[in-house]
Amino acid sequence: MFENLSERLSGVFERLTKQGSLSEEDVKAALREVRVALLEADVSLPVARKFVKDVQEKATGQAVTKSVTPGQQVVKIVHDELVEVLKGEGDPGDLKIDSPPAPILMVGLQGSGKTTTTAKIAKRLKDREGKRVLMASLDVNRPAAMEQLQILGQQVGVDTLPIVKGETPVQIAKRAKTQASLGGYDVYFLDTAGRLHIDQELIQQAADVRDVVQPRETLLVVDGLTGQVAVEVAEEFDDKIGVSGVVLTRMDGDGRGGAALSMRAVTGKPIRFVGTGEKVDALEEFDPERIAGRILGMGDIVALVEKAQETLEAEQAERMLKRLQKGQFNMNDLKSQLEQMLKMGGMEGLMGMMPGMGKMKGQMAEAGMDDTVLKRQIALINSMTKKERANPQILQASRKKRIAAGAGLEVSELNKLLKQHRQMSDMMKKLGKKGGRNALKQALGMMGGGKGGAPGAGMDEKALQQAAQQMGGLGGKGGMQLPPGLSGFGRKK
Repeated sequence: MFENLSERLSGVFERLTKQGSLSEEDVKAALREVRVALLEADVSLPVARKFVKDVQEKATGQAVTKSVTPGQQVVKIVHDELVEVLKGEGDPGDLKIDSPPAPILMVGLQGSGKTTTTAKIAKRLKDREGKRVLMASLDVNRPAAMEQLQILGQQVGVDTLPIVKGETPVQIAKRAKTQASLGGYDVYFLDTAGRLHIDQELIQQAADVRDVVQPRETLLVVDGLTGQVAVEVAEEFDDKIGVSGVVLTRMDGDGRGGAALSMRAVTGKPIRFVGTGEKVDALEEFDPERIAGRILGMGDIVALVEKAQETLEAEQAERMLKRLQKGQFNMNDLKSQLEQMLKMGGMEGLMGMMPGMGKMKGQMAEAGMDDTVLKRQIALINSMTKKERANPQILQASRKKRIAAGAGLEVSELNKLLKQHRQMSDMMKKLGKKGGRNALKQALGMMGGGKGGAPGAGMDEKALQQAAQQMGGLGGKGGMQLPPGLSGFGRKK
């Protein structure tokens, strides 16, 4: 969603950082472009104006223009200001669910993704914080709305309130409150009805439910693709009902991300979560610093490590560490790494989170390198026998023909895969030696959680950043780089 804005800003900053010295005029010209980029990304005009004015005041002082790296200084000021716009005043902290059973009211317009988001947050609280969660649908208007929440509850393993036809939303809310108290639940979600637009009936219904349950949090779900309309909806809901936080959905779309940048500044309400896909685990906590880093192409190492933690089991990490320390790396290991990449969002997802890799995403797309390459490689490995996977050196011409035919691909693609495996195997042997072993241990321990703990347990963000940088340093001078084997990828046919 921030891709266009990110590209425009990185172009502006690239020109700035190339210049040895900066005059005030240079900074002003660059900030004019930044302002246009923000407006094109659908950031509201007052927010864009204030943002550029604040940056200009800080960036045109002696300290910046006379510094050794003036371009870098301007980028840092823009980054800090961007965090300020996204964060606003005061840290909202965690969701207020400390006194069980804590009611959370979900409100929003129809089609914004309230029901799915309710299930996503419930799953997150259950899995990450070990909470007992109950969900109840108060939508008596939309056909099968209650059944939808019930099915989502079964998918994510969260209890839902039994459906009783003919009840009013207030009656359902009271029943949910009683059930949550008697059933020993920590949190209960009330998923209210939506409308195509804000009307008196919708507001009244939500207000009645609010008065009955006195929610600890009222989360407004808005569609990120609607741009500034999302901000107007948030203002109106807050005015009529009172909102404690916002969830922006469809942030994986190709719309413009201006709503996210304007929301906090205009409404004063924090963005709690962003929905990044249709699946029930496609929900991210909204961290202003990390989002700002992604917008400015600085990557998001912490999110990358979190994704790895979610997809990599502790025992699997332990096993992998032992094999890599011995310098062992066969086709089964390569296959598990390729599958891991796909689970973590594929090549594009990984590139977006790696520092300085933003530009490579475009180059890779032009070169025809995408996730189909990974899937083809997995198909080739699946076409091998157990013996061939464990010992790829035995592959002769006749075996190669059989494997390629089994995967429906050319022998040349298999040769590229084998070359990639050899290069990665050599790299793993180097990592297995003393120098790389500590970084490897730290990275895999961080992802898999080591023995007897949750993934990444006890590691703060700085520790994650440091370990990630240490791993990045193994790639050569430029920090985190792709394994050399990736040069062997072919073009899309």
